[in-house]
Amino acid sequence: RAGDRFDASCDPPARNPPGAPAFFHREARLVASREAPFGLIADRGIMYPFRYTKPVTLEQAAKCLAAAEDGVLLAGGQTLLPAMKQRLAQPSDLIDLGGIESLAGIERAGDTIVIGAMTPHCDVASSSIVGDAIPGLAELAGGIGDPQVRNCGTLGGSVANADPAADYPAALVALGATVRTNEREIPAESFFTGMFETALDDGEIVTSVVFPIPARAAYGKFPNPASRYAVAGVFVAEGGGGVRVAVTGAGPSVFRVPAMEAALSGRFEPEAVAAVSIAPDDLNSDIHASAEYRAHLVTVMAKRATAAAAARNGHAPEAAPDAAGRRSPGGLAGAPDSRPE
Repeated sequence: RAGDRFDASCDPPARNPPGAPAFFHREARLVASREAPFGLIADRGIMYPFRYTKPVTLEQAAKCLAAAEDGVLLAGGQTLLPAMKQRLAQPSDLIDLGGIESLAGIERAGDTIVIGAMTPHCDVASSSIVGDAIPGLAELAGGIGDPQVRNCGTLGGSVANADPAADYPAALVALGATVRTNEREIPAESFFTGMFETALDDGEIVTSVVFPIPARAAYGKFPNPASRYAVAGVFVAEGGGGVRVAVTGAGPSVFRVPAMEAALSGRFEPEAVAAVSIAPDDLNSDIHASAEYRAHLVTVMAKRATAAAAARNGHAPEAAPDAAGRRSPGGLAGAPDSRPE
């Protein structure tokens, strides 16, 4: 209703096209008369006008983005669309990447797993390729949000959004992943630059993420019971480059914990990180958890992730995903009803 029309090109859109759905006119009258029904109070719930395009190639998407006055990419919309509905975002153009088939898919390439940017979380969670090679990554994807979010949200959308409580950033940094765009390749550790900030330049589009296959890895997460965002999440991985520990949810952006990495390099056991504490000074503090509590959770989740990774002895997944794409909490080291010790 808020877009002018469906358009697969970058041609100027028609304004108020003939034959617009009846609800378009009805909602316009409701806003004008201020007699909106419940859930549609005056302007609330109605997006600002924008132009919608759905390119079928990456080149077309880049062209549309470059031509737009203030265009944004739609790669799942789990953050963008709610912001637009609440009139917190007012893009001139909405460029839907869902029509570009080459951006979705999962494949193994040598000692890496390559996941397309438009691959939904549920596909990552249920993929036998991911489950066999990096079960911790499959379990992470299976613990994102709810079935609706996992079926709509995508890897590329989550990575480009860089939410401080998102799960994927911890996996990318701990596994030493590489983010591929239409212009270059960016190491994950250089990709996330701050809260909702990345190294992406204007006009740059994430196309895939390359994950090196580790010897063992697991994710420990203490989720918000409503949103399932990470109050604190820790991804532990041991690979050719040694042990890496990455934390999400606790700070403004994903970060590594060198002290835990050093401890686990000498002894890959939960007890090795039990005595490592995180200073709360630069951590998030909000209605969900104080900085001090998040600091405590980091150590607890690191212990759980280490225990899960140490128990693996190879790459075999611990449990198959259910129809909703969720794996059993036995592999995801922080279940919703878990109580941090």
